[in-house]
Amino acid sequence: MSKPVVAIIGRPNVGKSSFFNYIVGQRISIVEDTPGVTRDRIYADTNWRDRKFTLIDTGGIELEQKDILLSQMREQANIAVNLADVILFMTDIKQGVTQVDKEIATMLRKSKKPIILVCNKADKFGEPPAEMYEFYHLGMGDPHPISTANAIGIGDLLDEIYEKLPPKSEQEDENEKIKVAIIGKPNVGKSSLLNKILGQERSIVSNIAGTTRDAIDSEYTNEYGEYVLIDTAGIRRKSKINERVEKFSIMRTLLAIDRADVCLVLIDSQEGVTDQDAKILGEAHERGKGIIIVVNKWDEIEKDDKTMNEFKKNIYNKLAYATYAPMIFISAKTGQRVQKLFPLINEVNRKNSIRVSTSVVNEVINEAISVVQPPSDKGKRLKILYGTQASTRPPTFVIFVNDRELFHFSYQRYLINCFRNNFDLQGTPVRLIVREKSSKD
Repeated sequence: MSKPVVAIIGRPNVGKSSFFNYIVGQRISIVEDTPGVTRDRIYADTNWRDRKFTLIDTGGIELEQKDILLSQMREQANIAVNLADVILFMTDIKQGVTQVDKEIATMLRKSKKPIILVCNKADKFGEPPAEMYEFYHLGMGDPHPISTANAIGIGDLLDEIYEKLPPKSEQEDENEKIKVAIIGKPNVGKSSLLNKILGQERSIVSNIAGTTRDAIDSEYTNEYGEYVLIDTAGIRRKSKINERVEKFSIMRTLLAIDRADVCLVLIDSQEGVTDQDAKILGEAHERGKGIIIVVNKWDEIEKDDKTMNEFKKNIYNKLAYATYAPMIFISAKTGQRVQKLFPLINEVNRKNSIRVSTSVVNEVINEAISVVQPPSDKGKRLKILYGTQASTRPPTFVIFVNDRELFHFSYQRYLINCFRNNFDLQGTPVRLIVREKSSKD
């Protein structure tokens, strides 16, 4: 990463995610009283005193647990330590120093990184609480008492982080990256695809559906450009959402879609398109995002020279509103066609942000009218006076007409298809805004 990295490390339920959300100014990490809720590394960019840095939230470290997920959470925390330029070792002043705190302190000292010891939940103003002095026994220097809940001591802590950041480099001022959300129902291979692209165990991968609960950001650069890849929790049917945390995960996925420029909608080739797939793709469509349909696990399908075309036909039949989205068949497991995603991402992102001059828009409208006459009702015919592009992401056109009631949905769809064909709007929704205006006006 070009910006310096600050990692928040500590045992479960000491307030790491609450602190993370407070600093970045939004609820990115899930905050819940259940230990181990934050399972992956969560990234967000923030700044202090005009210095930008990346903050990483991590799952709580339970050193003696043998549970497979807890073991992988420890590994994620270790990776965050290796990535970090500065480590925030967060503890709970109300619980005092625990054996796990001591073992984490021993682990962190081996990293040879700058470490700031943070005593969270010091909720009273005034003199430092007497409980703080116990934490000197950890041998991590002066403890910094804070209260995330009451915003006590946060500024002083940020000043300390600022002082420990490495010298500023020219690479910190990064170019705009394409933000790509990897979305789909649980266990369709989203984290596996991310890990294959990055070449490391970036997200926890297991065969337990719903392992990834948060939206995870990873910066990635290759010969095609610079990207921010967002892995997301799978969206389940509401009838299967039993945990409050899972509901938070759905919110995170929708927020990830909102942040994205392009959405990779993963579909399991063995299951085909399900109602849940249609729902997930519909969320990206309604939010005007660039969309690529990614059929995963293609290596596990028995096929001949007609199989791919038959799959495309079946998928587009079930997702009739999204036939504009290009489709690619991959295997996240073997890496088949994975690198071919990036030229598609670039093209879809470009089309989603395309800008067309008003004169060209009206040329297409006039040609469309000459081919198919606008509809009429009771002797009154729709007149399209002119049009212009109002915005991008997605391409949105304002059409001025004499009577909006005459502008039937079917003719709007026809006009959208004319725009799509003339401007080659692959992979992006197209919006029409209809305004009524008389010929005299």
